Order: sequence, then structure tokens, then C-alpha cells
Amino acid sequence: MKIKKIKYLIIGGGVTGLSFASYLKSEDYLILEKESEVGGYCRTIYKKDFIWDYAGHFFHFADKEIKEMFLKDIPEEELIFKEKNTKIFFHETLIDYPFQKNIHQLKKEDFIECLYYLFNKEEKERYENFEEMLYGKFGKGITESFLKPYNEKLYACELNKLDVNSMGRFFPYADIKEVISNMKNNNNNNSSYNNTFLYPKKGAKVFIDSLLTKLDKNNIKLNTAVKEIDKKRKVIKTEVEEIEYEYLINTSPFNKFIEMVDKRDEVYTSNKVLVFNLGFNKKSLYEDTHWIYYPEKELNFYRVGFYDNILDFNKASLYVEIGFKEGAIINVEEELKKTLINLKKVGIIDEHELEEYSTLVMNPAYVHVSKESNENFEMVEKELNNSQIYTAGRYGAWKYCSIEDNVIEARDLAYKLDRG
Repeated sequence: MKIKKIKYLIIGGGVTGLSFASYLKSEDYLILEKESEVGGYCRTIYKKDFIWDYAGHFFHFADKEIKEMFLKDIPEEELIFKEKNTKIFFHETLIDYPFQKNIHQLKKEDFIECLYYLFNKEEKERYENFEEMLYGKFGKGITESFLKPYNEKLYACELNKLDVNSMGRFFPYADIKEVISNMKNNNNNNSSYNNTFLYPKKGAKVFIDSLLTKLDKNNIKLNTAVKEIDKKRKVIKTEVEEIEYEYLINTSPFNKFIEMVDKRDEVYTSNKVLVFNLGFNKKSLYEDTHWIYYPEKELNFYRVGFYDNILDFNKASLYVEIGFKEGAIINVEEELKKTLINLKKVGIIDEHELEEYSTLVMNPAYVHVSKESNENFEMVEKELNNSQIYTAGRYGAWKYCSIEDNVIEARDLAYKLDRG
């Protein structure tokens, strides 16, 4: 069965897809979402007293228009404002994030090691990959103490496979002058793009709900996966129907999308992340920290976040993130056992009882941005645009970006196509 032609056919009902539709003047749009609810990874789980997101999502707004929209749609009393307090667990102690700006907080021998190589690093005008850049800009000490082991755990790949700018503005660079200044002033300079954040008391889903108020729910089809795309006929196929479109907007993972369009076998790789949301019977032993980074290979997780310290809740409510290679088979029960042991080892819990938990696997989670993937994407994107196909968002455009970046990209694309 073929339905009438849709002007704007949107694949994916996550932040980018919903935002694109919300900025359209036209009401001739249709969102196809393969899951039973919209939101993508920006969804929230409610279990008894615990509020957990699919992954840690915190809102940092630099764009005035988007911030005003967010604050207008969500009552102020339903929001929490926090100055970010994040730490790094290193050699049994905590230091302030980012590591490279706070090496003066390390034990003497570790500090000397990092400082020595920082002054004796061999910089280049141009670096070939992410790993080479780390050694060139920060030296062996800082790189091998934190930057390399942590990012290897996060991305679950060799760092020489990643592009120099794979993390863009989100990577906290620091030169020698900044490092030394931070030591002298002891100002714990943790400044970054997201030094403060907003968070809804009822979780990230509140942001999705605010977007839904701007949309016609009859223009959203849930439990609908795209099976095939014919760009010449401008038709997509689902399990039950064909849909003709004028403009196709993709926000689903680009590696899977391009297979449906051109049957290409391009090299777009990523990791996957196992997320445990854990609720305990009492507060954790950290009462003011928002999240902690763990570079040690012996620990299975790379980051632990504290919802209870963000929501001012009286029981430990954690998210725990564990990185895996794309094709890894994950033994969830085994990882949960390891996680509980390691949470005790690092001092987050002691005799705590686990009251509730939820498990999910993000796949893809962090995309591997490489020189090859950038070049391929740029070439393919031009071809797609010529066929009135546009692909956007963190996964649709295969890049590292924030929730706000997704909204901005969706807004700009909607203005370009719908408002001229």
C-alpha cells in the first residue's frame, strides 16, 4: 500500500528528528521511529523513587534562542541548575577534571613525571591522528597517565585510528602557560564548554516532551523501521508500506543508512556502551560529585555518574558506563558483578544494598571519527544532497556533538529547506 507523497520524511524520532519537525512551517511531514517511543537515547526510566536516563544527558545552552525555548517550555521549579563538579580517579585519589590542567594535584612523583614530559614534548605543525596529537601537545606523562588509557576505554579502539579533531571543541586543550597558571593560583580551573548545566527534575525525557508539544502526534509513526530506500524513485519501504517523499531527512546511524541507500560498504565504525543504572538503599560515599572518570584498565567502567547528587536525592542513584568494541558479545550479568565489586573498590559504595537497576546497550554509542570517515562522509553527503536527501545529528552526520548542536543543526536545516 502506498500512502500519499510526504514533503518531509524524517527517519528517527530522537532529538534531531523531533527538532527538525518542530522548526518546520509546513505541516506536511512524517517522522518514522523504529522504537515504541520517541527520544532516542534521550529517554528516561522511572523505577520506584529512582529517575534514570538512557545515558547521562545534561543540558548546556550557549544558543540564546534554544535556551529561551527550553526555559519557556519547562517551569523553572522543575529545573535544577548546577555548577559542574567532576573528578578523575587516579592512583587511589581524586583530582579535578581536566587532568592536564590539574597535574599539580597529583602525588609528587606523578606530578614530576607529567611536568617533565610536558616541557620536553616534541610538537608538530600537523598531526596524523588523535594519539600522535596527544603525545605532541601534552607529552608522554600526561598522555600515558590519563589521556590515552581513558580514551582507549571510552572509544574501545586504538587512538591512532581516530582523527586529530575527533572530539572537536569538546576536548579540553591546555598549553604550558595555562597549566602553570593553574598551579600558581590553585584555582581548580575546570573551565570547559559545559562548566554549568541544567537538568530537569524528572529526567531528560522532559526535553523530549517539550518538543512533542510543538508537533502533531498524528505525524509520528512508531514501531516503524525503514527497510529500503530508492533514491531514484524517492521512495522508502517499511515492513508494511511504501512512502514517497520530496525531502528525506535522516537522523539514524549513517553507517546503516548508507547501506540502505547505495549498498555501500564504507568504513564507519563505533563502539558500544553498556549502561547500568543502579539504585541503592542509602547515599554513596561521594555526596557532592556529579561524575568521575576512571582511566585504570583494571576497572571495567570508564565513568560513573551520580544522579542523587544532581537531583539532591537521599539514596545513591548511579549511572555506570562500560565501553566495548562494536562486535563484542556482552555478558551483562558478569559485568554487573564486576561493577558492584569495582564500585566498592573505588569507595563509591560499601555495605550498600542494590534496590533497583536497569540495563541498556547503546549501539552505536561513540562514533569513531577518522580521516577516512570524514572524507567519505563529505563526498557522500554532497551526492545525497543532490537527491534531496539530508543526514544530520550525532549519528546521522557521524560526529561528536552535544544535544544543543543537534538542535541547532536541525533548526538550520529546517530553515534552509522550508523557509528558503
